[in-house]
Amino acid sequence: MNEAVRNPAKPTNGPIIEIENLSISFFTRKGEIPAVMDFSCTVMPGEAMGIVGESGCGKSTVSLGIMRDLSNIGKIVGGRIKFQGKDMGELSDEELRAIRGNKIAMIYQEPMASLNPAMKVGQQLMEVPLIHDKVSKEEAYRRALEMVRSVRLPDPERMMRSFPHQLSGGQQQRIVIAMALLSKPALLLLDEPTTALDVTVEAGIVDLVKGLGEKFGTSMIFVSHNLGLILETCDRITVMYSGEAVETGKIKDVFDRMRHPYTQGLFRSIPLPGADKNSRPLISIPGQLPLPHERPKGCNFGPRCHHFVEGVCNAAEIPMIAVEGHEGHFSRCVRFNEIDWEALPPGAKKVNERVEPGAPVLKIEDLKKYYKVGGSEVFGSSEGRVVKANETISFMARESETVAIVGESGCGKSTLAKVLLGLETASSGSVTLGNQQIQSTGVENRSVETVSSIQMVFQNPFDTLNPSHTVGSQIIRTLEKFNVGNTVADRRQRMLELLDLVKLPRAFETRKPRQLSGGQKQRIGVARAFAGDAKVVVADEPVSALDVSVQAAVTELLMDIQRKNKTTMLFISHDLSVVRYIADRVVVMYLGYIVEQGTTDQIFSPPYHPYTEALLSAIPIADTSVIKKHIVLEGDIPSAMNPPTGCPFQTRCGYKKLVPDNLCETQVPPVKNLGDGHMSLCWLADDVLAKMEPVIKFDKEHAANEGVPEDAPQGVGPGFAGAPPKRPHGKRPKLTDG
Repeated sequence: MNEAVRNPAKPTNGPIIEIENLSISFFTRKGEIPAVMDFSCTVMPGEAMGIVGESGCGKSTVSLGIMRDLSNIGKIVGGRIKFQGKDMGELSDEELRAIRGNKIAMIYQEPMASLNPAMKVGQQLMEVPLIHDKVSKEEAYRRALEMVRSVRLPDPERMMRSFPHQLSGGQQQRIVIAMALLSKPALLLLDEPTTALDVTVEAGIVDLVKGLGEKFGTSMIFVSHNLGLILETCDRITVMYSGEAVETGKIKDVFDRMRHPYTQGLFRSIPLPGADKNSRPLISIPGQLPLPHERPKGCNFGPRCHHFVEGVCNAAEIPMIAVEGHEGHFSRCVRFNEIDWEALPPGAKKVNERVEPGAPVLKIEDLKKYYKVGGSEVFGSSEGRVVKANETISFMARESETVAIVGESGCGKSTLAKVLLGLETASSGSVTLGNQQIQSTGVENRSVETVSSIQMVFQNPFDTLNPSHTVGSQIIRTLEKFNVGNTVADRRQRMLELLDLVKLPRAFETRKPRQLSGGQKQRIGVARAFAGDAKVVVADEPVSALDVSVQAAVTELLMDIQRKNKTTMLFISHDLSVVRYIADRVVVMYLGYIVEQGTTDQIFSPPYHPYTEALLSAIPIADTSVIKKHIVLEGDIPSAMNPPTGCPFQTRCGYKKLVPDNLCETQVPPVKNLGDGHMSLCWLADDVLAKMEPVIKFDKEHAANEGVPEDAPQGVGPGFAGAPPKRPHGKRPKLTDG
């Protein structure tokens, strides 16, 4: 779809929207803060434009500027926006109101922010045609119901009668999309619409958005930090940095022949097929995004760019410069024709030392965690019910090993983490840490040594620090709790060493959390987790809230500390691309069960458990040479309070018709050993498993065009078999090592 332009429902010769040299500022008590500068882009009928960049680069501000939703302090200070040929700056408030929500619609990141919790879904959907098209209530209901069917929601009549809180996150987002499309807008703005969703739900939403774009001929501006999503949904891309567009062009041109160092930095920061924590480590972008009032002269990216040349890159303001041979491809870099795109940044690691796992440190055997939920006469039930959060969990983690635990929300990952940390106690089974069983001992009854031996790095760094205490005092407080050091001076010295360990300046000792960026706060979280020489660290989505360049730095930091301390890490995540890069072994969970486990190579190669196959197909991969099998799971994960009979995955599995005697629906499958410790909870026969093909392959024709030998491996076997093609000099830069 990336090259094809969708056919619009109403053919128009000119662009749907033209943004010319747009500048937006926010006016505060401290004065004017430029948020967007000299931004230009054009979106044609039926075309999808992706805007990517780090937090604070101005992506969302562009969308809000188009909607004229900049609050009281935001103002367009330069340039203009033309919608269907009309200058929006010259339109009256009444004309703007007629366009907003009608011809231009917006879908926000958090669906509940767009839904009224006190109104039924049907009423909210009906408001759109009632207000914009002045139709009857009967016609409004008919249109709303039809659109609910279009966004592929089950039981549309029931959905219309439901309140928002009665729907899952993915269902809420589909309702918001339906609401946006009810007026058949010419332009749809999507601001990180899938960030808060599970990867399988995200795949369904992306598939839906692409299909609806083709069906209704809607043009789209897709704001995201996920390059893989942009590849799957968009025709063209604009990369933003510090308020400016730094590169723009067709998806294939920018992805395969990037011509701005920041774009290259983004690609080097993400774990693409072939990236490996030992042989091809990620390279993070050094430094941080400059504050608006501290932007440098000339190139904004100059202070972080290893291609920077004094007197050239900072001589004057840099315009967008055309890239020869690529129509519509522009870069805000004066040196892109001189740069050696194969060159590594100074100090970048080419390889990391491989560490062999040692003896088992953590053993979990037949662990079960059930919750009893009391009945309530108010809600029509007087009987208590049981929630089976974890069901017969068994696996092992060795010294220096990273075991990833993956699965959708509600599969029991976090419950397992709570049992390990003593925040919950197990219903049955055993958890052995070293030589000590800890499954029945709550954290309040654990010894200091046990508590310090198993620590956690949380998902959201903002919620784990006390805003009124300095960074140094919070680390010292942890050291006191763990009985580390005999004196205040000892503990302060150890705190400074921990700041060194997580690569933060010692001057941060006196800073408050509000003075730190998200990545810096997460580093403090890592420092506290390792303060007591933890044997096991449970990392719960530790990089999902961070920008991609910061993700790379924190991921590499965790790996470095693990190598140094020989720590065992349980890495909880839904992002399988990060898991592929970081994990030695993978445990796949679904509805409280482990449905598959094995080495990373085994999990990422056929045969797969059907759920693992769907997870792999849902990974957005930012590589134009990759071809993926397309699997979109229907329905939501069932409730743990009312699980299906038989196999936990049978309600969403496309393979169950291949299993005789209704076994999938009546009996829980036995654990099948696929060889070398590769386990799967599935009824599928060996001959069916043997016919499974790789989910991810490389396009032979694309690879040949990029200078790859014909006999290069194409299937993705061990570790994305045979890695991605290596391009010769002058072609697409190698993504992780130059």
